[in-house]
Amino acid sequence: MEAHEEELINILVPQHDELKAAYEEHRRLKAMVDQLGAKSFLSNEEQVEKKDLQKRKLAEKDKIMRILSEHRRSQSVESHA
Repeated sequence: MEAHEEELINILVPQHDELKAAYEEHRRLKAMVDQLGAKSFLSNEEQVEKKDLQKRKLAEKDKIMRILSEHRRSQSVESHA
């Protein structure tokens, strides 16, 4: 995620439970992917696990981006009203 997205997330997290949960899960999954990625060799089972974690991490990022998009859209509507 880009810096401006991270800033917006940090602003919204205290008031948005769904965003908070998705962001925390994304970070947890990223740490697990990074941990597997740091290994010099992955067994077949670990390779499958890494792919699964990456898919789950992407799903959480999609949730985060959807929430941010909805927030931006609502802000745009409010500013034009």
